[in-house]
Amino acid sequence: MAAVAPGAASAELVIGWCIFGLLLLAILAFCWIYVRKYQSQRESEVVSTITAIFSLAIALITSALLPVDIFLVSYMKNQNGTFKDWANANVSKQIEDTVLYGYYTLYSVILFCVFLWIPFVYFYYEEKDDDDTSKCTQIKTALKYTLGFAVICALLLLVGAFVPLNVPNNKNSTEWEKVKFLFEELGSSHGLAALSFSISSLTLIGMLAAITYTAYGMSALPLNLIKGTRNAAYERLENTEDIEEVEQHIQTIKSKSKDGRPLPARDKRALKQFEERLRTLRRRERHLEFIENSWWTKFCGALRPLKIVWGIFFILVALLFVISLFLSNLDKALHSAGIDSGFIIFGANLSNPLNMLLPLLQTVFPLDYILITIIIMYFIFTSMAGIRNIGIWFFWIRLYKIRRGRTRPQALLFLCMILLLIVLHTSYMIYSLAPQYVMYGSQNYLIESNITYDDHKSNSTLSVPKRCDADAPEDQCTVTRTYLFLHKFWFFSAAYYFGNWAFLGVFLIGLIVSCCKGKKSVIEGVNEDDSDISDDEPSVYSV
Repeated sequence: MAAVAPGAASAELVIGWCIFGLLLLAILAFCWIYVRKYQSQRESEVVSTITAIFSLAIALITSALLPVDIFLVSYMKNQNGTFKDWANANVSKQIEDTVLYGYYTLYSVILFCVFLWIPFVYFYYEEKDDDDTSKCTQIKTALKYTLGFAVICALLLLVGAFVPLNVPNNKNSTEWEKVKFLFEELGSSHGLAALSFSISSLTLIGMLAAITYTAYGMSALPLNLIKGTRNAAYERLENTEDIEEVEQHIQTIKSKSKDGRPLPARDKRALKQFEERLRTLRRRERHLEFIENSWWTKFCGALRPLKIVWGIFFILVALLFVISLFLSNLDKALHSAGIDSGFIIFGANLSNPLNMLLPLLQTVFPLDYILITIIIMYFIFTSMAGIRNIGIWFFWIRLYKIRRGRTRPQALLFLCMILLLIVLHTSYMIYSLAPQYVMYGSQNYLIESNITYDDHKSNSTLSVPKRCDADAPEDQCTVTRTYLFLHKFWFFSAAYYFGNWAFLGVFLIGLIVSCCKGKKSVIEGVNEDDSDISDDEPSVYSV
């Protein structure tokens, strides 16, 4: 920015870039802590750890680009609606292009991670589970499967380069011409269109992941914080009673063969089941004893009131999120040009709480950017909570569970890939919540207003500032690159619209399920037969 407009940087710009720099450092620190916290200490691998940290960091950095985009288009104009002295046409275009190239760079890295790097590392470690496999065989097998992902990526790029952007003419041609103009403004390069189509395809998958994980996480995370976990001492007492009961059943079955008679097949099956149950209960006993005596349990107990406060805060944020999304989608249903235009609308005809709150915060820099960053982080954290609670599934088959200190390298790679896809959908979700803010930020433009004096004998024209909207002249308000990128293909926008309704439905279902469920076990997951659980590796962070 300084190279573009030397000597024009102000305190606001310096603060903005400082916040972004600190955010990058915080992102890298968080990614390292998060991955190290969840990965299994017995199965941790350097390459998978670096891949997971890098992928998670790319996801968070991409999400952080949205508030930067909004800040830059807003910063080019004064509050009175005039452009700043240094913000001439060339400088404005250079800033817009810089943001656009930033998006395409990060999105290209995401394509590389999703279609090449993460699949290769994943299949490499899948083959490594076989002790008889050599490294050369592992690499060949991983490359073979990764080639399939590369072919899919190439097909998406090829289709995106030649897919038609225009839609059939309809009665709402006037509004669609405005949308079409924005598309043309983004550029007609086939290469950029190909990348945009590929990213939009991944965003569609990210929408499905957000519906599955984020919607449920938004209800599960706050309610789990409010309800807490069961008491470790009480659970241990129940577990001891269960052990005694199972031991009695085993003793009863074994007593039938004391005289040398063989056990019937039915009793053998029952004995095997009871012995397996006993092993699980004794494993739970070891974990419960460790948790009950750990310092972490006592520390979490002291923080219980704070967790309840955070839980109430998160549920209020979730309700704000859901109400705003519902009103925004309803606005599109009532006032958009329909499915042929991707349900695109300019600004907001129905006000929602978030779209009203952001303009109020714009009066105090940088509160609005802090809020939009908090919303993005909340969206990501609830996604993480949803993945932890649900696990990673392939249709009805559970592939992996995410457990603190016990997560396998392959599960971490899956987690990071899902988060990458969800982050791609985050920008559209934010636009759905605050469409006018995402389009124009805090920009104003000047309109002519006629003023009549008291004697009614004379009047004059005065230029007054007005918030940028669809009626603003094209050269007076700069649209964010995020908005243009989101709506390059109308059919994806239509899919996102219906996905928002599905998101609301899953949230309500998740809220009901979370309310009906009891408290989580302090060692949830140890009672299940799962390869991610270690018999001799109790985790102090299980509470």
